Amino acid sequence: MSVLQEIAAVGVVPVIKLDDPADAAPLARALKAGGVPVAEVTFRTSAAEESIRRIASEVEGVLLGAGTVLTAEQAERAHRAGARFIVSPGFDADVVRTSLALGMDVLPGCATPTEIMAAIKLGLKAVKFFPASVYGGLAGIKALAAAFPGLGFVPTGGVGPKNLAEFLGFSPILACGGSWMVNTKDLDETTRLSAEARDIVRSVRG
Repeated sequence: MSVLQEIAAVGVVPVIKLDDPADAAPLARALKAGGVPVAEVTFRTSAAEESIRRIASEVEGVLLGAGTVLTAEQAERAHRAGARFIVSPGFDADVVRTSLALGMDVLPGCATPTEIMAAIKLGLKAVKFFPASVYGGLAGIKALAAAFPGLGFVPTGGVGPKNLAEFLGFSPILACGGSWMVNTKDLDETTRLSAEARDIVRSVRG
């Protein structure tokens, strides 16, 4: 099973911002306990690389990615730390090429036909749609999907438990990303929210 297939099988991608690497492994375990064995650790803080390394070495069975990756150098660091996929807020050809060369799937942020065409030109089969709420939400994705049949989308930004089922009901959407499942201060709540998200996924996809 490819990374994209694994992401689609779970249906949601928790977006994690960590300030202390010591929180990384316990949080990943809490997500996994709720049925969401996926973690996208964002490079928004200096703790990202070490957080990825700790999850990779301490928590088995978690599909680990790096988010908010802005440069090829960050992609390389994420790979060395143990990330298996890369997510970017926008499209950057260097980040995409570097990630693919390292054997990692990559989901660049694309919200326009031009960006999507650039992603397809580099061989990508799926993109992140971000920020989803700003660029038309589900209607925006449907319009783009009509022009690019076969392309997968992972919307992030404005997706949550109230509209998750609606997004996942559109088959080109592989999964939805978001931080609503993550509570670094209350791991039991993280597990509960993760289980709730998985229940929603199952209600739509069986």
